[in-house]
Amino acid sequence: MILRAEFTTEPFEGEGEPPAHATAARDRLRAAGLEPDFGPLGTSVTAEREVLLPALAAVLDTVLDTGAHRITLQVTVGPTEDEV
Repeated sequence: MILRAEFTTEPFEGEGEPPAHATAARDRLRAAGLEPDFGPLGTSVTAEREVLLPALAAVLDTVLDTGAHRITLQVTVGPTEDEV
């Protein structure tokens, strides 16, 4: 089963370099063998359920350890309209 996860981490720090918790999330996904779409307002990634769910659990631990106060996460089953 393919899942797509989209999430944001807060606090936002405005213009300039992304906050440490945002880049830590990206790096954690890459360490899991995934290539996230990392942007200024959030991160998204698509993968098989068996790969993505453990990676997301690791992301949550990592971003909390690096200063995130809030994580907003949405998980969608199946490919998005852009991927069909």
